[in-house]
Amino acid sequence: MPREARPRECSIADTLDLVGERWSLLVIREISYGVRRFDGIVRHTGAPRDILTTRLRKLEAAGVIRREQYRDHPVRYEYHLTPAGAELFDVLLMLMKWGDRHLNSGDPPVRWHHSCGEVLDPVVVCRHCGGEARTGAHSPIGRGVATPERI
Repeated sequence: MPREARPRECSIADTLDLVGERWSLLVIREISYGVRRFDGIVRHTGAPRDILTTRLRKLEAAGVIRREQYRDHPVRYEYHLTPAGAELFDVLLMLMKWGDRHLNSGDPPVRWHHSCGEVLDPVVVCRHCGGEARTGAHSPIGRGVATPERI
């Protein structure tokens, strides 16, 4: 007999509910690149206009982006990342690094220069010890961890 589904409480799942589909992440990418107007975002993402409108509203309601009016007649807006939205660029950098390594290993389509002058090679590190998170992450804790009584 199948067990009742009880999705794990998880900030990953909560975040994916907001930005876990292609168009939302590409909107964040474009605004990060400096493309702030609707038509430019459509052009550079390929998103259908109706879907893009829905995603922009959802991201705005969640406090990831904000609209600023730049014209009165007709009324037109441009989009800017909030501090929360700007933090998502770190996620995009790691997705890009993975794609560069596993999908575009011969010729990554975009590279970023870091302020140190080198090509950016992002890594996730522990704020406390500076060690790479991937190799040092173990022993999960919190209400979303499966324990014998939660299985």
